[in-house]
Amino acid sequence: MRGLTPLTVAGAKRRTEALLLAFVVLITVGGHASVGLSMTGALPDNLADFAISMTLLALVGHLAVRRFAAYADPLILPVTLLLSGIGLVLLARLDTTYLAKWPKSGATAPNQLMWTVVGAAICIAVLMVLRDHRHLRRFIYITMLVALVLLMAPMFFGADMYGAKRWIVIGGQSLQPGEFVKIMIAVFFAGYLVTHRDSLSLTGRKVLGVRLPPMRQLGPIITVWIVSLLVLVFERDLGTSLIFFGVFVVMLYVATERTSWIVCGLLMAALGAFVVGSTEPHVKGRVAAWLDPLAIYLPEDQRPPGIVSEQSAQALFSFGSGGITGTGLGQGHPELVGFAGRSDFILTTIGEELGLAGVMVVLLLYALLAQRGLRMALGARDPFGKLLAVGLAAALALQVFVVAGGVTGLIPLTGKALPFLAKGGSSLVANWIMVALLLRISDSAERQREADARGPVDTTITPVVAAPAGS
Repeated sequence: MRGLTPLTVAGAKRRTEALLLAFVVLITVGGHASVGLSMTGALPDNLADFAISMTLLALVGHLAVRRFAAYADPLILPVTLLLSGIGLVLLARLDTTYLAKWPKSGATAPNQLMWTVVGAAICIAVLMVLRDHRHLRRFIYITMLVALVLLMAPMFFGADMYGAKRWIVIGGQSLQPGEFVKIMIAVFFAGYLVTHRDSLSLTGRKVLGVRLPPMRQLGPIITVWIVSLLVLVFERDLGTSLIFFGVFVVMLYVATERTSWIVCGLLMAALGAFVVGSTEPHVKGRVAAWLDPLAIYLPEDQRPPGIVSEQSAQALFSFGSGGITGTGLGQGHPELVGFAGRSDFILTTIGEELGLAGVMVVLLLYALLAQRGLRMALGARDPFGKLLAVGLAAALALQVFVVAGGVTGLIPLTGKALPFLAKGGSSLVANWIMVALLLRISDSAERQREADARGPVDTTITPVVAAPAGS
């Protein structure tokens, strides 16, 4: 883009975004039509409503970004809307099968569409109100206080659902605070690490060839480690605990460039996981199901203790039956997984009906979104913006890893929602807020880059010499 004026650069980015959004609308509407034709032999009755909704989401989102973040990365909004659209298509497909088997389960796609609209509206509101991401640095301690309250709230007031206490039920509506906490801790750690980066970069004694940090500087990571263990023990929320601790370690490494922090983080995570996995019954059961998922089919007196669900086994069968290209949308049996097919196990529907190719496309979309976050971290001029972008990208990548890893059998199940795809209003709203922050950081970074490319503006005033009298 060398030689282009700033307005031309911004216009080129937004034209690219508009073209990609049009492509996203075509893909999602085509997918919804394909599901109807495959399952009922006719186009879905709500196809026109779905097409209008996706078009309006794309149009309003594009106009908002053009108005409030004209220099923002042109890939963030299209990738986000594509993931959200794929999630709506899959939930509509699952509703047909689930309602046929469990009529009282209720349809989830309309509610998911509503929360998608709410999330996009909040994303636009954040762009309108937060004109500079650096303003967040003023409130890092308030942000962390609110995050700790939200993180601990399910421990005392939460509802025990599906073996974990990660929800707060208010007036018949459930709220999952952990989805918002991941953003708040990224904001806090970015501000904290910018302030204390020099002291945290100090090195201490050398152990087994690795120079560890001094004990006084280990205080922050020990505190975060203890809090994550408390969440794991009392709320039985393995996913939130891993994300909470993982984001801090990643940001700490980026801020200090000390591999010793990574070593300490991995050792502490392994120690905590071993202790809790050996003592807490719910976590212990998930570890047992991970080690031998097919043990659920043994006689009850021969099963390892703690294995109570066949979800992990059915997930493996789903991936196996999908092969490379899948059975086709609407041609699988996701209902065999049970109720979790609409949450973290929605990835098994992709694996069965779209095959390995479909799973790889979805994972690459997440990877692309995380990569854009890391790219804007490289382009940001201010340290706070760099660390915040890294923290948000790490939070997204870690959540996808713990969900996809649990479903595919790489790690024990965590029960977290797959961002943008799985059912859940809290997850959708929180992830759209994350997108708004990424858009704002990328807009600021690109504006600064353009300003630097133009060079300093000559603001000196040429003195005016008065003419001699009588001339």
